[in-house]
Amino acid sequence: MIYSDKQYGISSGELAKLKSALAATEAQPKEEEWLQELEIEGLKSQIAEIEADIAHYDMLKAGEITFAKSFSLDALPSVLIEARIASGMSQTDLADAIGVQAQQIQRYETSNYIGASLTRLIKISKVLNVHTAGLFDTETKRGGAVYAWEDVDDVVWRQMPAREMARRKWFDVPRGADLIERTKAYFLEAAGPQFATALHRKKMRGPTLPNEYSLLAWQARVLERALTRVDEEAIPPFRLDDRWLIDLARLTRRRDGPKRARQLLAEHGIVLVTEEHLPGTYLDGAAMLSSGDRPVIGLTLRHDRLDNFWFVLFHELGHVFLHLFNGLRYDFFDDEGSGTEDKVEIEADRFALNSLIPDKLWDQCLSRFALSEEAVQIDAETLNIAASIIAGRIRKERNNYTILTGLVGHQMVRAQLQEVHDDLE
Repeated sequence: MIYSDKQYGISSGELAKLKSALAATEAQPKEEEWLQELEIEGLKSQIAEIEADIAHYDMLKAGEITFAKSFSLDALPSVLIEARIASGMSQTDLADAIGVQAQQIQRYETSNYIGASLTRLIKISKVLNVHTAGLFDTETKRGGAVYAWEDVDDVVWRQMPAREMARRKWFDVPRGADLIERTKAYFLEAAGPQFATALHRKKMRGPTLPNEYSLLAWQARVLERALTRVDEEAIPPFRLDDRWLIDLARLTRRRDGPKRARQLLAEHGIVLVTEEHLPGTYLDGAAMLSSGDRPVIGLTLRHDRLDNFWFVLFHELGHVFLHLFNGLRYDFFDDEGSGTEDKVEIEADRFALNSLIPDKLWDQCLSRFALSEEAVQIDAETLNIAASIIAGRIRKERNNYTILTGLVGHQMVRAQLQEVHDDLE
C-alpha cells in the first residue's frame, strides 16, 4: 500500500523500471520459452500490483470517491491509513491535528500502528471520522464508495442476508443445519475467498450506500450463475477488442434484442447474468472479473425498460473495456439513477452514450428539440437505432421522466431474460 506522496513517487519509478524489464524480456529470443514465460508472468504480476496501489491512491486522494469499509478491530490500522488519504490529509496534517511529530505518524503507519496506545488510536479515529461499526465517510460530495475486507476471516457471516438467500433457494438448508455456516459455505464455493479481500475492492456508484453484505451475497450468486453458463455453453476466452459493439447497438432495433445481446456477448467471451437485487443494494448493474479473468456483467432489471437495459449494459461494458484490465482491481457496482463527478464513472457513461449514439450523430437529432414521438421515430430510423434509446437519452439529459413514456419500452426486458425470476418461482 502507498502511504504518502513520497512513496507514490517511488512506486511510480519502480513501475517504470518493471515495464522496461518486461519489454526487454518479451523482446528476447525464445531459447527456453517456458522459463521466459515464467519471468514474464512474474513481471506482469508485480506491475499489476503496483498499478493497483497507484490507482487506488490516486482515486482516494483526488476525492472522487468516498471510502467505506467493513473491518474487524484487528484491521483498524489499515483503515486509519486509507481514511487519512481519503480525507486529503497528509501525515504531517494528521500529526498536527493530534499534537505529535510527523515522524511519529510515519512510524505508526509503517508499523501498522504497533505500539500505539488505545487512547491514541481513539483520538486518531475521531480526527479521521472512523467508527468501529465499520464505516466512515469523508465530508466531500459523495460520488460512490469502496468496500473491501482485509481477509475473508474478517467477514461477519451472520450479517449476510442468509434467510433471503435460503428463501430464494440459492442453497439447501437440511434440517438441523446451521444457517450461517451454510451461508458461508455457499459464498466460498460460489465466489471464492478472494472476492472478500483487497484483491477485489468493490466500488459502488450511487447516492445511497448499500448494505455491503447484501452486495457481497448478490455478487456470489452472479458469479455462480456465470460459472454455470461458461461450463454449459463453452463460452470462448475474452479478447479486449470492442469493434463488435456496433453489432450490439444494432440489436436495439429488434424486439428480442436483449435476448440476442446476451448471446452476442457470450460469443465474445463476456457472461451476462440477470439476478434480482437484494434488499438494501440499490443496484442496476455490475461489472467484475471471475476467478479466471473472464468479464461478468450482472444486471438486476429493477427498471424493466428497454432504454434502461441498454444504457446500463453499455455502461458496464465501458467498465469492461476501460477499467477491469487496467490494474484497478475493482469490481464495479452501479446505481444508474444518480449523477456523479467520479472520473471512472464519467468515462463509463461516455463510453455507453457514444457506443449507442456517437456525439456527432446525436448533435444532428432534431428530436432533442421537437420532443415528439414522431420526431424520435424519424431520428431512430435515420440512425438505425431503437427509438427507446433516443427517448431515454432525451429524458435523462432533460431530467424529465414524464415525456416520451410510450417509447422507452416498459415491461419488455424481463420477459426475455427469464432467469431473473428463477429464484422466486
